[in-house]
Amino acid sequence: MSRSHSHNHTHSVKDLKGRNLIISIFLNILITVSQVIGGLISGSLALLSDALHNFSDVVSLIVSYIANRLSKKEASLQRTFGFKRAEILAAFINSATLIIVAILLIIEAVKRIQHPEPIQSNLVIWLALLGILANGFSVLLLKQDSQTNMNMRSAYLHLLTDMLASVAVLVGGVLMQFYQIYWVDSLLTLAIAIYLIWMGFDLLKQSTKVLMLFTPDTIPVDQIVEQINAFAEIKSVHHIHVWQLNENEIHLEAHIDFNKNITLTQFDAILQDVEVLLFKKFKINHVNIQPEFGKDDPKDIIVQD
Repeated sequence: MSRSHSHNHTHSVKDLKGRNLIISIFLNILITVSQVIGGLISGSLALLSDALHNFSDVVSLIVSYIANRLSKKEASLQRTFGFKRAEILAAFINSATLIIVAILLIIEAVKRIQHPEPIQSNLVIWLALLGILANGFSVLLLKQDSQTNMNMRSAYLHLLTDMLASVAVLVGGVLMQFYQIYWVDSLLTLAIAIYLIWMGFDLLKQSTKVLMLFTPDTIPVDQIVEQINAFAEIKSVHHIHVWQLNENEIHLEAHIDFNKNITLTQFDAILQDVEVLLFKKFKINHVNIQPEFGKDDPKDIIVQD
């Protein structure tokens, strides 16, 4: 049985800024330590929850940095794809931690609503300002790369949500300072937690789909089958698998049944036309086709092995 392996590489992927991740890591370590100390002294749950979120930022940024470095390693006989999935795995871990942190915050907020305590709001205000400035700078550092890379987007979302959380803590600190409305601290913690779940769930769903080898949402398999079957030389296309290796590579493998017992030269010419079609219309850049003629095998479009 002959197989043809074709690769339409699009490796003009810009180098991700590892330096920006390092800067963001150190900034978040500074914020975390400051907010933990400040939260314990002031008694602010919102400040401690922001510190916990910042700690998750530190972990997520370290994971993102390691994944970014791993993704650049060359493939080998033991790792034929290299570490190309490392950044997708990092995005999954980071989005999962966002949701876990949010659940912990909700539990603590409910406890504090039942047993409210006075809070030193002046300290809360100054540390919230520190969080806004440091996270705001980190958000600007990662914004550009977040638009093209799921791993960087997960790190960016961690920082963006924490900056917004610091804004909420600042507002709460002002309300407590001037109006002694201490319950607002727990209310803001609940709001931060719900926002974390909302932001994390979409990224968790996206990264899970990639890790589970699901067909990308942008790929209409039925249209692919219809357009390949339109070739005069092709009888049918079946046994299709389409998956996303990472954010730059979409793979397709399939069996193609031909009307005639064609030569390899003829097959190569048809294959080239199929590759061009798949790349131009569906952005599929790795194609692996198994040619067949008169073979007795299942002809279903999707075959469960």
